[in-house]
Amino acid sequence: MKLTAMIGGPLFLLTVILHPARDGHAIAAHAEWYAFTHSMEAISLLVQATCLAGVLALGMRGFGRRGLVALYTALVGTMFWFGLIVFDGGHNPVAAKYAPDIVHTSADLDIEGGIIVVAANVLFPLGYVLLALLLNRYGRRWTGLLLGFGGVVYALGGTAALFGFGPHSMITSLFEIVGAAPYALGYVLLGGIFGRTQHMSGLPHGDDAAVRPLISDPEG
Repeated sequence: MKLTAMIGGPLFLLTVILHPARDGHAIAAHAEWYAFTHSMEAISLLVQATCLAGVLALGMRGFGRRGLVALYTALVGTMFWFGLIVFDGGHNPVAAKYAPDIVHTSADLDIEGGIIVVAANVLFPLGYVLLALLLNRYGRRWTGLLLGFGGVVYALGGTAALFGFGPHSMITSLFEIVGAAPYALGYVLLGGIFGRTQHMSGLPHGDDAAVRPLISDPEG
């Protein structure tokens, strides 16, 4: 789990920083790079999902019902955002080639794409807000705050700012980077927590082994 957190967060931030321009003409001119950055971002989200699945496996009973709801929502939201990134990286380079003026506008949304966009934009930020509340309950206030704040701001940039200000605006990139930076740091801190858990407990001593260090060794 430590490795997946340490890789997933920073790789995600790197892909957000390297994200090319979002207007259709720029995407058409750099289609390969656009697809590559989205592929790498999708991989980073899969790694994050693996981390969350590991947290669930290790602390299934220790977190309680509300904790499980938070973790499952964050996991499902991360997977929906993975789907959104895969859709974006595959669809937009093709659309940009034939109709660049409609890329990243409401004119390019169909029912299937709209379902992915809406589900991702609800579950992703909601999941990380719930995860933040869970971590705060176990004394990991800053880790939770970084993940919750970062997830919400990044999601706002990825859709609300993009469609609100248009694909030519740099406000989308600003929102995404401002959100992705604390989000990535939150994952690094999460990896540190469970890295210490593995060292302290060895992980075979019960389902709540991953939870105990959260309670006994708070951030302050």
